[in-house]
Amino acid sequence: MRRTRLLIAALAVPLIGGAVVLPSASAQPAALSGPATEFTVLAAGEQSVAAAEQAIREAGGTVLRTNEAVGLITASAPANGFVQRVSADEDVYGAAKAIAIGQAPTGKVAPKRSDVEKEGRQAPKSSGATTGATGTDPLDDQLWGLKSVRSDMARTVQPGDKRVKVGIIDTGVDGSHPDIAPNFDRAASRNFTRDIPTDPTGAVVDGPCEFRGCVDPADHDDNGHGTHVAGTIAAAADGFGISGVAPNVTIVNLRAGQDYGLFFLQPVVDALTYAGDAGIDVVNMSFYVDPWLYNCASNPADSAEQQIEQRTITEAMTRAMNYAYRKGVTEVAALGNQHTDLGAPQPDTTSPDYPASSAHPRTIDNATCLSLPVEGPHTIGVSAFGPSGAKADYSNYGLEQISVSAPGGFFRDGFGTDWYRTNENMILSAYPRNVGVAEGMIDADGNVTPDGVAAGVQKAVTKDGRVAYYQFLQGTSMATPHATGVAALIVSEYGRAGRGGITMSPDAVQRVIEGTAAEMACPVPPTVDYLDEGRDATYTATCQGTPSFNGFYGHGAVDAYAAVTRGGAYLRG
Repeated sequence: MRRTRLLIAALAVPLIGGAVVLPSASAQPAALSGPATEFTVLAAGEQSVAAAEQAIREAGGTVLRTNEAVGLITASAPANGFVQRVSADEDVYGAAKAIAIGQAPTGKVAPKRSDVEKEGRQAPKSSGATTGATGTDPLDDQLWGLKSVRSDMARTVQPGDKRVKVGIIDTGVDGSHPDIAPNFDRAASRNFTRDIPTDPTGAVVDGPCEFRGCVDPADHDDNGHGTHVAGTIAAAADGFGISGVAPNVTIVNLRAGQDYGLFFLQPVVDALTYAGDAGIDVVNMSFYVDPWLYNCASNPADSAEQQIEQRTITEAMTRAMNYAYRKGVTEVAALGNQHTDLGAPQPDTTSPDYPASSAHPRTIDNATCLSLPVEGPHTIGVSAFGPSGAKADYSNYGLEQISVSAPGGFFRDGFGTDWYRTNENMILSAYPRNVGVAEGMIDADGNVTPDGVAAGVQKAVTKDGRVAYYQFLQGTSMATPHATGVAALIVSEYGRAGRGGITMSPDAVQRVIEGTAAEMACPVPPTVDYLDEGRDATYTATCQGTPSFNGFYGHGAVDAYAAVTRGGAYLRG
């Protein structure tokens, strides 16, 4: 998981329906100044898109493109003054500053990472490929998560249907990776982002543009996160490398994340509405929408402009997620890596995380602040556990948002045993060669470097000489694709022909995945600290609930075999 200060007016009064009115009858319009900047402007309603576009032009902006499905418009305007002008129009719900444009590249930076995703990687206890069991691949013996969700058993009944399409809303997918290529749909894949070389201060964001127009191909990943997710969901079971939870379903790249790992509003909304229009059955969302970890309606620590921005993000995401849901898309979302109860969130000291150094501390009101997409409508929220079944130290939890739990890796699992702080406690999946080279894990000749060996990076070669690489990561980002894979198997087994493939109600998918999850009770005692593991008291968590539903595991651990063999019972009546 990942992760301007212009005062608009003294008071901002919400209208019925949520739009914002800014006092402007007697005030002079704000002067426009600053570099050309992209903004996302949300129309007040479905019938006011054209009027909102006109309001943008009258406020001094230029309309660049419009998502008609939710009324979200991308516009260019000077950085300062535009939000105040355009938000005063009754046909506009609100606006949010997105990115500065027209900056020259100055260098390259490493991708943005959660501090847990690569925590402490070191030389593995086991190395080298072994012969997989029937229906599994040579490196699958290292995939404890695959066995935990019983994918190895499920595929003997239902390995997945090619007609089922899984959208990876992430940093991209390396469609050339030998374990992903057999299931990758390049024609249906899209990249909704444009690389950002630097921000207005000259700080490097994505770094130099590798492709013309700063738009990467739809089968490319310069971060590695999306490719890792895709491998866990649907790496092919072909006797090579690893296999995924649903090894026969189709992978579609719906790129909405920057190389650096940031996920801005417009690309995420575009990916969700495209998923609905393109007949995608399930989407995996292992991220939160930047720059706000929590989007608050009226947090007193935020400026008036920032409050409008957050309300705009919340409304736009709600519209997009409802649109995808109505079109039959099952939405699976990571619960997050902030080790917090989402019903009683800890203070936020990381937002906004873009531009750099703009964060300020905020107390989070659970009733009016949302982390998106996981706290949006119609999501299957997923927490993470380690190989022992213990809740991962980093994983968010709580009765409010959780649906199920899944293997996400827990580097510090097994304290007091030989497995403590080993790579095998994490999740192994696909790794793009270009990212490995940029990170110093793979050299120019394709060999794993000493640093790569220490990090557990692995290399495999196909019979025809193609090379593939794999890396260990941990996070709710890694738990979510296990659940997404099970959701794809459910659609494969119980869906019906429609939309040019197979379709199934998202509500029905959720009933099956929750109903067939393996119950996991709260630990005894229910309060767990991670002090022995080297974590501070903020990681201490209390599990509330019963074995059938609790804050650590939701309805339980996802179970692919139970889902495809007993799921029909949850579709009757």
